[in-house]
Amino acid sequence: MNKLLQSRPTGLLAGKTALVLGIANKWSLAYAIAEGFARNGARLVLTYLGEKQKESIEELSKPWNVAALLPCDVTKDEDLSALAEALAKLGGPVHAAVHSLAFANREDLARPFLETSRAGFLLAQDVSAYSLVAVARATAPLMIEGGSLTTLTYLGSARVVPNYNVMGVAKASLEAAVRYLAHDLGPRQIRVNAISAGPVKTASARAVKDFSSILEAVPKCAPLRRNTEPAEVADAAVFLASDLGRGLTGNILFVDAGMHVMGHSA
Repeated sequence: MNKLLQSRPTGLLAGKTALVLGIANKWSLAYAIAEGFARNGARLVLTYLGEKQKESIEELSKPWNVAALLPCDVTKDEDLSALAEALAKLGGPVHAAVHSLAFANREDLARPFLETSRAGFLLAQDVSAYSLVAVARATAPLMIEGGSLTTLTYLGSARVVPNYNVMGVAKASLEAAVRYLAHDLGPRQIRVNAISAGPVKTASARAVKDFSSILEAVPKCAPLRRNTEPAEVADAAVFLASDLGRGLTGNILFVDAGMHVMGHSA
């Protein structure tokens, strides 16, 4: 099947400032989302981890309207405080933030969940789930006109996906955090949602053992008979960040070719 075409620019995010965390390379879902945001008029603030990643993101983001490229390690409270200060200095409110961050030790993904180490379990929870809480706390005071916080999850949070292991448990925690944050931030008109994307070839996904077999299985049983395209995930993120998504919060929005409705999963 041919690649699906990107949607046409709509200007839905014109005049909005959006923070995107988690771009690793041009295959990242965070990259696709940032590209979608830029195409639809957003002013972007991007984060990086380490100088090598900074150089890569600088090159990738040249065509976009990028107001700032800021360092941020979400496991360090001082980095999140510095991020909030830098955002405040840019002037104007922040309207949207995208949290596309997850990590687990490769060995904890390669062995049965039963054998997950304590340190590995806590690391996956810290980077993949708690960081959403930390990012929300850093950005919410800047969303003075209300706003949108979106994170990325996967079906392995609710169903057993072989080899997803500790990351599935971390994603379940992440989705619970979405609901509690939606409750806490709702009075400020800040919406918190997650996109549950189908399997996509990203650097983090390749850390999952036998990931290629998942990609091969989905087109055989998903209702749309194909895998998910990054541009589809990006369009959903644009929708959630725009005024069109103003009534949605606490939701898990599935962008997975319908895989989640099936009685068996890849």
